[in-house]
Amino acid sequence: MTRSGRSARELRPVTIQRNFTTNPDGSVLISFGETRVLCTALIETKVPRWLMGKGQGWVTAEYAMLPGSASEGRISRDAVKGGRSLEISRLIGRSLRSVVDLAALGEIQVTVDCDVIQADGGTRTAAITGGYVALHDALTKAVSRGAIPAVPLTAQCAAVSVGIHGGEALLDLCYAEDSTADVDLNLVMRSDDTIIEVQGTAERVPFQRAGLDEMIDLGREGILALFAVQRDALRIAKS
Repeated sequence: MTRSGRSARELRPVTIQRNFTTNPDGSVLISFGETRVLCTALIETKVPRWLMGKGQGWVTAEYAMLPGSASEGRISRDAVKGGRSLEISRLIGRSLRSVVDLAALGEIQVTVDCDVIQADGGTRTAAITGGYVALHDALTKAVSRGAIPAVPLTAQCAAVSVGIHGGEALLDLCYAEDSTADVDLNLVMRSDDTIIEVQGTAERVPFQRAGLDEMIDLGREGILALFAVQRDALRIAKS
């Protein structure tokens, strides 16, 4: 296990670079330590067939790890078709939809693609945190084009990993920490202090209810810091 000089309650260095590529409506490169995820958002003037004529929009997501992103060897490009990648894609989509007024969006679909360039733990939480900023930028561009009257976001959205290792709760685990942790938990929250999702698993040792409360409290601290990073990134680009 390594903390790289960090305390148990400290995030890895987090950076958000907006407008990383030029073609998407929103494009963000987010780094959680050595984990790097490219999040792009594209707007289409259509919705899924089951939403046609209902006057509301949709936000969906796709997650994939690029072939050279992990240390274990090459990852197939079609991984998004099922398994872990599909489960994470659905998590990202649920998380981002929770902060969008879909009725105010109108019959527009936003797809947020999250491609892991380099994986060192916390790829799904980085994807959600960066995906929110890419989504924000895409919706802002839609307003500037007159496609929608206002940005239909109701809150910020961010996520972080927490774990228990040797009886101690740790925030924002890298791969070395995550792979040897007794408990692994991912927390997703809105900026109104409500929880979107909790994913917790006893990898080696079952945990008590008090341990769950401790991890959620620690994760909340980390997410509050991530909200600040998101706000700073958005302010910098606007200045």
